[in-house]
Amino acid sequence: MNPSGNLIPHDWLPPNDPQRALLHNVVHSRPSQRIRLPALVVYVAVFNDGVTLEQECEHLRRLPSQEALVIGHLQDNFLRLRLQDCSLRWERHTEFTSYSLVQHLPEVARLGATDPELHSFLALPEDWLAGIPGRTFAAVKLAMVHGDLNRPVETLALARNWFGENPVVASLIGRDSNSLAVTDFMLRDSGFERMLVISPTETSETRAGRISQRLLELETYRLAALRSLPAAKQLAPELANAEQQLVEITAQLEIKAASEQELLDRLISLAVSIERANVKLMYRFAATHAYDKIMTQRITELREQAIPGTPTICEFMGRRLSPAIATVEATAQRMVSLSERISQTSALLRTRVDIMAEAQNQQLLEKLTRGQELQLRLQSMVEGLSIAAISYYVVSLLLYAAKAGKAAGLPIHPELITGVMIPIIIWAVWYVTRRIHDKVIKLD
Repeated sequence: MNPSGNLIPHDWLPPNDPQRALLHNVVHSRPSQRIRLPALVVYVAVFNDGVTLEQECEHLRRLPSQEALVIGHLQDNFLRLRLQDCSLRWERHTEFTSYSLVQHLPEVARLGATDPELHSFLALPEDWLAGIPGRTFAAVKLAMVHGDLNRPVETLALARNWFGENPVVASLIGRDSNSLAVTDFMLRDSGFERMLVISPTETSETRAGRISQRLLELETYRLAALRSLPAAKQLAPELANAEQQLVEITAQLEIKAASEQELLDRLISLAVSIERANVKLMYRFAATHAYDKIMTQRITELREQAIPGTPTICEFMGRRLSPAIATVEATAQRMVSLSERISQTSALLRTRVDIMAEAQNQQLLEKLTRGQELQLRLQSMVEGLSIAAISYYVVSLLLYAAKAGKAAGLPIHPELITGVMIPIIIWAVWYVTRRIHDKVIKLD
């Protein structure tokens, strides 16, 4: 691999897939920060819908000595800027963008201080944070200091003073329980939450960076997962109303209290409203599930050990967050179930309509059958009359012919000959008519 990160083609391999280098470097795209204690990490995450890379790049240019920054530097959705006395990390995700400032923690804000003021010590231009394009949904000030963890209870008492009078959540974290993480999950007037990490002096910069990243991501994904909770609560009455309508439609379908067209119109209207909500919110609910899964993973990675008398982050999240996530998941499942039941009711209605159409077709077929029978009877009657009429004309012609022969001097009796020929003529006419009838049937 060359210094630019592109794969160097080798003659002994097939040609590279166009996305091979991109996919390979995904695991290296957002490395953890290296943080030297004591440090202050100021983290802000904003929803970036409607915010372009150009806008974010323009805002980053406002930082000292960053006038030459171009949008090409942001194409990997990750950027680390070295500033005077601090560093800034920019990351753009699917729905949000995060900014992480790492700087030295002032003496007045270290362990033992009581609810210290931090904002005036930020190593950023004034109003730069307020000008970040987007809508803030997470903002954390994380202080990382050295402390004695051989006596965690006493150290935690000092940490409680750092949060003022707010009740805290704390736990020993790491495989060897060699750090103490404390927070109160309280949103202060400044718009920031606070977190405090106490680690021994031998803690490495990379380990401090990993701890910082896990805690900040945990809080980010917690808040992102809750984004669909207001929508789920707002949707609950609409779903209850839809379920009641479906019950009424099913009851009317059972007792045949309404016409099929009326029931079909109501079902279509109900299905459209549920499908509209499904299209609008199902992505949001799926995102909640994904964010909750990532948050749970980050809590697991902390490897918490409880301190007697103080709830851990995992316990706090289980009590406070799990009901909200369960509400969102139940609402999503409720929407899917309601959509399926509407489909089943529609299938029942279609079956009923098909059965009624089949019965109508049967009645129509019976009517056609009776009409054909009447037509055959009428045809037989007409054939009988036709035979009589044709026989009458043939007999009349025979009588005239016999009378003409007698007038010509032939020794015959016209009436006698005609009388004898009547049965023969009738049979002959019937036979010819029958043969014609049979030929017509065969042609059909």
